[in-house]
Amino acid sequence: MRALRTPVGLAAGLLLVLLALLAVFAPLLWGSRADAIDTDALQQGASAQHLLGTDALGRDIFYRVLVATRLTLGLALVATFVGVTAGLVLGSLPSVLPRWAGRLVTSAVNIAVAFPGLLLALFFAVIFGTGTVGAVLAIAFAITPSFARLTQTLTASVSGRDFIAAARVCGVGRFRLLVRHVLPNIAEPLVINATLAAGSALTAFAGLSFLGIGVQAPSYDWGRLLGEGLNRIYVSPAPALGPAVAVVLAGLAFNLFGEAAASAASHRQVVRQRSKPLHESTVEERDGEGVLTVRNLRVSFPGAAGWITPVRGVSFTVGQGEMIGVVGESGSGKSLTALAVSRLVEDPGVVTADRLEFAGKPVTETSPRELGTSLAMVFQDPMTTFNPTRRIGRQLAEVSEVHHGMSRKAAFERVVDRLRAVRIPSAAKRARQYPHEFSGGMRQRAMIAMGLMGEPRLVIADEPTTALDVTVQREVLRLLARVREERSAAVLLISHDITVVAQTCDRVLVMYAGRIVEELPTAELFTSARHPYTTALLAAVPDLETDRDAPLAVIPGRPPEPAEIGAGCPFAPRCPVADERCRNEEPELTEVEDGHRVACWRLVEGLPGLDDAMPDEKCRDGELRAGRVS
Repeated sequence: MRALRTPVGLAAGLLLVLLALLAVFAPLLWGSRADAIDTDALQQGASAQHLLGTDALGRDIFYRVLVATRLTLGLALVATFVGVTAGLVLGSLPSVLPRWAGRLVTSAVNIAVAFPGLLLALFFAVIFGTGTVGAVLAIAFAITPSFARLTQTLTASVSGRDFIAAARVCGVGRFRLLVRHVLPNIAEPLVINATLAAGSALTAFAGLSFLGIGVQAPSYDWGRLLGEGLNRIYVSPAPALGPAVAVVLAGLAFNLFGEAAASAASHRQVVRQRSKPLHESTVEERDGEGVLTVRNLRVSFPGAAGWITPVRGVSFTVGQGEMIGVVGESGSGKSLTALAVSRLVEDPGVVTADRLEFAGKPVTETSPRELGTSLAMVFQDPMTTFNPTRRIGRQLAEVSEVHHGMSRKAAFERVVDRLRAVRIPSAAKRARQYPHEFSGGMRQRAMIAMGLMGEPRLVIADEPTTALDVTVQREVLRLLARVREERSAAVLLISHDITVVAQTCDRVLVMYAGRIVEELPTAELFTSARHPYTTALLAAVPDLETDRDAPLAVIPGRPPEPAEIGAGCPFAPRCPVADERCRNEEPELTEVEDGHRVACWRLVEGLPGLDDAMPDEKCRDGELRAGRVS
C-alpha cells in the first residue's frame, strides 16, 4: 500500500498494529492484574512497582490502561461502522429515490451538517441516555451527516461521467447503477474518510466517558480512567497522563494513517523505469499487416433484459501512415469502437473480437507497459479530459516520466518541444498554465501534443473538431495531417462531418447501428457511394446553392437504440428502397469492388429503385446538394 511507503504512514501503520495487538492480548495477559484490589496501595503515585500509580481501590492504572485498549477501540470502531453505514445509505438515497424524495433527504443532511459534531453527539447522548449503547449511537449519528454529505458529493461527481450515461442508456436500474458503477468508483475516498472518522470517534467517545455519560462502572475505557485520574492531577499527574497519552496516540494513529492514505491517493508516485530511446517503439509490427487489425469486434453491456451490444461485429484494418475516417450519426458506435480498440471500455462492459491486434500484438493480452505510447488517443472534449487543478505541462510530462523514465526536468523540456510542434506560441509559458487559461483550439492542440509525447504509430482522434469554429477546425485537421506525414503515423479520425472526412482521409468507414455499412476510398465517396444511408448523409449536407426557403434535408426517423435492434437491416425503417427481405434479414458487409464493401441487399441483387437514393450529377462532381432525402 502506498500509504506505508511514507514515514508518516509507516509510523501510523505500526502504531495501529501495536494497538490492535494490545486490544487482542492485553486483557488475556494483564486482565487479572488490572482488576486486582490492593488495600495497602490506595491512590499511590507513580513508582517502579506501579508505573502510573494506583486508583482508589489500589488497582494498577498502567495495566488498566493497557486492558482498556480493547473496549476503547472496539466501541470507537462500532460507532464508526454504524455512522459510516448510515451516512453511506443517506448519501446514496438521492441517487435511487424519486427527485422530490431525494431533495428532502439532501436538505435534511445539509441541516444536520450545519451543527458541530460534538454538539450533535451531546444532543444524541441526552436522547439515548447514559451508558455504552447510548454513547455508541450518539457518536455514530454525529458522524452520519458529514459522511452522508461526502457520499452525496462523490456520487454526484461520478454520476456525470460518460460510462454512467452509457449504463443508463443500456437500461441499468438505479440501484444496480449505484452498486455496480458509482460506489466502486468512490470507494477509495470513502475508506480514507472512514479511517479519519474512526480517530474522531475514539476521541469523542473518550470525551463522553470523561464527562460520565459514556462507559459506566464496572467497565472502563480510557475516557473513564482519565476522568478518575483528573481528580488528583495536582497531587499525582501520572494517573491522568497515562490514559490521556493513550487517547492522543490512538487518535493520531488513525488520523495520520488516513491523511497518508489520502495523500497517496491524490499524488500517485511516478513509477520510473530504465529510459528507452524514444525512436524505438515498444510494439513491433508484423511485416505485411496493418498497424491496427480489427475483426468481428463486439462491445456489450448488461441490461435489464439481458446483454445489449452497441457495437456488433466491426471489422477493418488501418495501414501504416494511412488516415481513415469513421462517420455516422450519434449512437452509431463510432466512439465506442475507438474506446474498445484503446482498452478504455469500463467495467461491466465486455469487449470481444476474433482478432484485435495493434502492430502485431493482441491488444487484450498485451500490458499497457508493453504497448507503451505507440497508441495515442485525442478525446472529443479536452476540457473534461485535462485535470483542471493541474498545470498543462505537468499533465503532459507524466507521459514521459512514467513510460520513458525521464527526469522531471527532461520531461518538461520535452513538453515544451511538443507544444511548439503543435504550434502553441510561448510554449514554455503555456506549459505552466492551467487548462482554463487555454482556448478551445489550444486545448485540443495540447491534447494532440500529449499524444506526441511518445512516438505514436496510431492516433485515434475522437471528434477532435467538435465545438470549434471553422478556422480552428482547419488548424487542428492540418496538425493531424502533419503528424501523419512527418511521423508516418496512422490516424483514425472519428467525425460527424462527412465532408471533413472526405477532405482529409484516404478511406471512410460509414457506421450505422453498431456496424460498418459501407467502406470505400474517399476519392470515390461522391461518385461511387452505394449504400442508401451513405447517400442520404451526403445529400443532407447543404452547400452555398441550397434553396434557403426550402427546409433542410434530413434523414427521416431516428437511429435505433442498441436494445431495439431486431431482425433485418437496422436502416430499413428509414430506407426509401427497403423491401421485405431488408426487414427480415440483415445483410453482411460484402466487397462489391476492389476496396469497396457494402452491406445492402438491394445492391447485391441489383434491384431497381436504388438510383432514387443515389447522389445526383452535382454530387458526383464533388458538390453536395440538400433536399435529396425527404
